[in-house]
Amino acid sequence: MTTTSAATPARATVYGYPRQGRNRELKRAIKGYWKGRVAADALHTTAADLRRAHWQHLADAGIHEVPTGDFSYYDHVLDTTVMVGAVPERHRAAVAADGLDGYFAMARGTQDVAPLEMTKWFDTNYHYLVPELGPDTVFAADPTKQLAELEEALALGLSARPVLVGPVTYLLLAKPAPGVPADFDPLTLLDRLLPVYAEVLADLRAAGAAWVQLDEPALVQDRTPAELHAAERAYHGLGSLADRPKLLIASYFDRLGDALPLLAKAPVDGLALDFTEAAAANLEGLATVGGLPGKRLVAGVVNGRNIWVNDLAKSLAVLGTLLGLADRVDVSASCSLLHVPLDATSERDIDQQILRWLAFARQKVVETVTLAKGLAKGTDAIAAELAANRADLASRSASAITHDPAVRARTAAITDADARRSQGYAERSAAQRAHLGLPLLPTTTIGSFPQTSELRTARADLRAGRLDTTGYEERVRNEIKEVISFQEKTGIDVLVHGEPERNDMVQYFAEQLAGYLATQHGWVQSYGTRYVRPPILAGDVSRPEAMTVRWTAFAQSLTARPVKGMLTGPVTMLAWSFVRDDQPAAVTARQVALALCDEVADLEAAGTSVIQVDEPALRETLPLRAADRPAYLDWATEAFRLSTSGVRPDTQIHTHMCYAEFGDVVQAIDELDADVISLEAARSHMQVARELAAHGYPREAGPGVYDIHSPRVPSAEEAAALLRTGLEAIPPERLWVNPDCGLKTRGWLETRAALENVVAAARTVREELSAS
Repeated sequence: MTTTSAATPARATVYGYPRQGRNRELKRAIKGYWKGRVAADALHTTAADLRRAHWQHLADAGIHEVPTGDFSYYDHVLDTTVMVGAVPERHRAAVAADGLDGYFAMARGTQDVAPLEMTKWFDTNYHYLVPELGPDTVFAADPTKQLAELEEALALGLSARPVLVGPVTYLLLAKPAPGVPADFDPLTLLDRLLPVYAEVLADLRAAGAAWVQLDEPALVQDRTPAELHAAERAYHGLGSLADRPKLLIASYFDRLGDALPLLAKAPVDGLALDFTEAAAANLEGLATVGGLPGKRLVAGVVNGRNIWVNDLAKSLAVLGTLLGLADRVDVSASCSLLHVPLDATSERDIDQQILRWLAFARQKVVETVTLAKGLAKGTDAIAAELAANRADLASRSASAITHDPAVRARTAAITDADARRSQGYAERSAAQRAHLGLPLLPTTTIGSFPQTSELRTARADLRAGRLDTTGYEERVRNEIKEVISFQEKTGIDVLVHGEPERNDMVQYFAEQLAGYLATQHGWVQSYGTRYVRPPILAGDVSRPEAMTVRWTAFAQSLTARPVKGMLTGPVTMLAWSFVRDDQPAAVTARQVALALCDEVADLEAAGTSVIQVDEPALRETLPLRAADRPAYLDWATEAFRLSTSGVRPDTQIHTHMCYAEFGDVVQAIDELDADVISLEAARSHMQVARELAAHGYPREAGPGVYDIHSPRVPSAEEAAALLRTGLEAIPPERLWVNPDCGLKTRGWLETRAALENVVAAARTVREELSAS
């Protein structure tokens, strides 16, 4: 194949890297700091050691230019808020008193001050903290973190490229601050923000940065002419600065679309584009604008969001088409490697045949370096790697693991009737009210209760053989008894068993479903110190036996109040897993839905009257471009209904969603046809209740009144005030009272106090309604 010229050989780079460390050292250090067991200096030392190890590994592997600034104690968008001086008024005193404690207060809140709202980062399972801006916001540059990390890397003798959230994406991700009119557009602050970015860029250049990467993933979404003009203006201004490093504008997750010609002609020095799923569209876009003459093109050809080995020959073909379209073509992953686990070689329990199919962050770095070498020196230089890659791809394609004839036959036999309830909501609602006998404003929780250290130790002891199954199950039974007893004493109306037997809401089911694989070390950051181990969906899916019936039935035997059966829905089972890429997602979703349908039927047969099938990922998996959304929502909502439609009319189906922009999917929420939906609403001040009302949502809803991602305990009056706000949009006969999300990450002390206040709030508002 053709190679790049000797003057501009292709080089390998990445946009970002997992932060946590091989053994989640960062999580442990931060949680130790919060608990007062780790000093600030020790936390900073742990963080610096992790950064140094990551950079050195990247450089040793052949990455020419390591990223800096992508490391974060909590969230890179929050880091940007600090960098531009946009600290909310209510947090300024804390930040001024102690920068680290103030930073964590913005992320987590305190008993007296609410945190920033948290939502999903585009269509990933990573959560960012939403900037709060208003017409009075004053920006001021504070690149202390960015400069320090650049200087650390340069001191190691490495070529380093600072990575910043771009100004346009930062403003497009922001929301009006509390008290600011809802129609305020943060993008109007662009002219105020650009001088701050100019100052940061000048400081980075002075510190030794040759290139700076400005991430603009918001530009791969549908944008208005005004928003595109703002991007054009921003990069004409920043690109025209005399005192700046070279600028690389990075996009990822989808095609750049209408923003591509604007950035192509902007006076910047390079563009980074996604050439994985968006390869065809971005290739066409580059051809249409005549390429990027005089500019650097960073081609993201290694998928940074899945864990399957790259098809090296296919990627080289894409790279070959790019030669001649830019002054220099470099090779990268499609996005930050933050979204994948660290190292597949750490997995000892996965069959070696299957392990050959997997590539985590370290393996993706090797793939990136290999492709850059092949592009620069020709395929002969990587002949051995190409041969091994072909063998790995062929092994996966031919494996019996990926094909189950019985599952495929059952999926092919699905009819439209299989995804429809036998009666409409009005008839179901009447039957459920008669059967359940719940009060006005019924109270419930979302599912999980605190996972204590004793529970985690018991689970670890079971895995290690230090505790036998009988002993472990006795601990689980005792925990369920405590959870049921507490809920009854507190006065909660619809109970849960607390999920003490579950390690994770997806992994627990994946470990019991054929077609899934579990990892031991495949940790991925969800937010802050919350890490998850997404299972790997490698083959056709089926349910060998019941998964939840035994524990749900045991809990129900302890109380006369209804206990919810708790399942994770098919869309979330896909979204929070690494899903096979060798068949359409719709087919895989139907397979999972049929397995869940069997579980729902068994729960109902065992006497469970309320069954919750959680779909928190419905919104996050929504395609970034509107044109791609109808097809996704069609199969996503069908899969949910396929899971739940076989029940009797008097069995109440719940679902749950959290931390997303629900207005984008309110029609899809309606089409799920769940009898009750619970949603995050505490941080967003009941915004979702207003969105449901505006849509005319006809069923029952529980917008949350307790923000479980903060350690603060809401007062009864605070919860009651949120309920009253909710009642402005949802009539009392259709309003439920619940937290935002599950309580797994909270401690028992705060959980007891918060739920007691939530129940007290419901009683207060019921009395107000009775008196009115």
